[in-house]
Amino acid sequence: MDIWVDADACPVVIKDLLYRIAQRTNTLVTLVANKSLQIPKSQFIKLLIVAPGFDVADNEIVKQMKAGDLVITADIPLAADVIDKGGLTLNPRGELYTKDNIGSRLYVRNLMDTLRSSGIETKGPAPMSQKDKQLFSNTIDKLLSSHAKTRNP
Repeated sequence: MDIWVDADACPVVIKDLLYRIAQRTNTLVTLVANKSLQIPKSQFIKLLIVAPGFDVADNEIVKQMKAGDLVITADIPLAADVIDKGGLTLNPRGELYTKDNIGSRLYVRNLMDTLRSSGIETKGPAPMSQKDKQLFSNTIDKLLSSHAKTRNP
């Protein structure tokens, strides 16, 4: 299992956690962004810079990821594409998107987008909390442990 990160919108605290996970578990983490980012030197951490533009990074992640890979993103349409390709998706707050919940997440996302485009002001997400960080950490640890068990029974 490789980890792909929709890096332009990923919080720094989550990227820092992913760097530590990459080193601790020898898991390849590829950050995909449309601008240069500071990343630690490591054989397990890569930066893939794509051209600027709407969904360019998202499309590159879907193009390069394999079934069974994990994608870190808060972008629900990207999450849906990853699930359709057989990947796993986890948002930076620790919520795992699945075939069972992605349809309702897309519906709410599209509804909110429609409301905003019609001039209705909606609130953005709450600031990331310690609880969110802990949930992310716990969930990714479970996913990596589960993958390691299936790889090395």
